[in-house]
Amino acid sequence: MTSAGDAARSDVAHPGPRRLPRATYEHELLRLQAELVKLQEWVRAERERLVVLFEGRDAAGKGSTIRRVAEYLNPRVARIAALPVPTERERTQWYFQRYVAQLPAAGEIVLFDRSWYNRAGVERVMGFCTEDEHRRFLEQCPIFERLLVDDGLLLRKYWFSISRTEQERRLRKRVEDPMRQWKLSHVDLESVTRWDDYSRARDEMLAATDTPESPWYLVESEDKRRARINMIAHLLSSVPYHEVPRPRVEMPARVAASGYRRPPRDAFRYVPDHAASLE
Repeated sequence: MTSAGDAARSDVAHPGPRRLPRATYEHELLRLQAELVKLQEWVRAERERLVVLFEGRDAAGKGSTIRRVAEYLNPRVARIAALPVPTERERTQWYFQRYVAQLPAAGEIVLFDRSWYNRAGVERVMGFCTEDEHRRFLEQCPIFERLLVDDGLLLRKYWFSISRTEQERRLRKRVEDPMRQWKLSHVDLESVTRWDDYSRARDEMLAATDTPESPWYLVESEDKRRARINMIAHLLSSVPYHEVPRPRVEMPARVAASGYRRPPRDAFRYVPDHAASLE
């Protein structure tokens, strides 16, 4: 596991490895996604429970990686949990309570787009929780996760790490692109001015919650393509799945026409052929 000190050094802008060529990336991504489908079928057949946490700074590439992980998976087996701001009622509950409700049953996978670690990050930095609530979280979290693992749940935790320069570049791109502005919030923009505060909060979090039972894995995310490939490959290597034999699928023979006549076309409302205007 990378130490907090090593993680802090990754905040410094550095050129890093060159960007993975698109053709190489797409070929390997498709291969890994095929393996993810095999992993899904193993989870379902063996009635396992898999939880994957995606954490990191704003614009670190968590969301785009989650989309690649889930792209070919069955949404009835693998679902994404991205919880909104807690309600007034949820604020009075045990902090972990609303996350427990999102945990998988047998044969399911849950991908957390941010998780209970909100309390160690944005809530800590932005003052959305008290000092006592933060301290209690760091004390309870390893115990909470140990209970999950002891119960047989497969838990994987990934922190996406980017430099200050790269985060600012990505956030600026969102500001300038109307198609991406919905991704921005005042909290995202404040992360630029609170870089050191987030660094300290992350270091505290890693020191308290990187345990043998539930370790953290850091993903270098200066190059999103490399980050996606590296994270998915590691996830697959960390789970002892195997290919589950599937029954052979055959198309049934086409039956002879039975005399059915389709109603006239003008009896229905059709979507206008917008595509024809492009030709």
